[in-house]
Amino acid sequence: MSESTPGSAELAAVTSDFMRRMSQGLAALANAGDVTIGSSAKDAVFTEDKVTLYRYRPSEVVAPDNRVRTPLLISYALVNRPYMMDLQTDRSLIRGLLQRGVDVYLIDWGYPDGADRYLALEDYVLRYLPHCVDFVRKASKQDKVNLLGVCQGGTMSLCYAALHPRRLRNLITMVTPVDFHTPENLLTKWAKHVDVDALVAATGNVSGDALNALFVSLMPFRLNSQKYVDLLHQLNDPNTSAAALENFLRMEKWIFDSPDQAGEMFRQFLTLFVKQNRLKLGTLEVGGRTVDLKQITMPLLNIYAMQDHLVPPSSSKPLGELTGSTDYSTHEFQGGHIGIYVSGTAQRQIPDKIAGWLRERDRA
Repeated sequence: MSESTPGSAELAAVTSDFMRRMSQGLAALANAGDVTIGSSAKDAVFTEDKVTLYRYRPSEVVAPDNRVRTPLLISYALVNRPYMMDLQTDRSLIRGLLQRGVDVYLIDWGYPDGADRYLALEDYVLRYLPHCVDFVRKASKQDKVNLLGVCQGGTMSLCYAALHPRRLRNLITMVTPVDFHTPENLLTKWAKHVDVDALVAATGNVSGDALNALFVSLMPFRLNSQKYVDLLHQLNDPNTSAAALENFLRMEKWIFDSPDQAGEMFRQFLTLFVKQNRLKLGTLEVGGRTVDLKQITMPLLNIYAMQDHLVPPSSSKPLGELTGSTDYSTHEFQGGHIGIYVSGTAQRQIPDKIAGWLRERDRA
């Protein structure tokens, strides 16, 4: 046996040490208990079916000159829970916007069940989203609102903006897929091999747990093995605080809190957007109306993450050439799909960028 090859005694010692640290780590996790999600006070102001519209309460007094007069409505994705936007006090895009004078509303799409199997793209783009927009318009006594669409919620927001351009003052898209056929798009590569019609016919709604497993599998080492190896080191570091452990648990709770997807909506989205790329090609129809992105003429800010493995920058960047906006801006965030919500860099950059951009256009 060479000197570089560990003997049985050494292997036993390493294994014993690993098991000891694992045992201590699991005990620390068990003692941590449940974690609270969300840091900002909010009120449910409108409901329809499973959908709830929340308005967030300002966390502090903001000088009148620093307020954004037009309220901001956030449309999140269907595949995860929207509390990622307000995960905890020091990791909250919403709190950051409130502190900068933005009046924030958020759509919670809820948890679809068997009764929602036949909800379609038309229901989300021509019913739920417009009703939320109209509520905010009426509550704020303004003809137009600002809309922030996040990920899949951004794709739906683009459809809405193209069909109802006069109801929006400004539009912001964040890690939003537009061109689903770029070489880096891992989801499209997966979707090519899926018979989505047969899947939905067999299952009705599509399991959120199954979709979550899919998203994790697209980057298995980063989203599975590596984070737990890192956690093990943290749990055995005496300098690791209880707060750091709670941060990890909040992220885990969000990652695995995946609603089921309404079957028909999932079928249409995967077919029309992902497989056929109709939004980018200009051949998408919703409720018999063509979604022409050239009808989006309001100011538009497109934010994307440079290390995003779910929505690669190449999927978001084409938006500028597809719309009719003459006030088009971009912001490149140096991070990933999750980091753009919760990283320290994001907390410093993203609320400032959004609030500042809105404030410049608030009275235009």
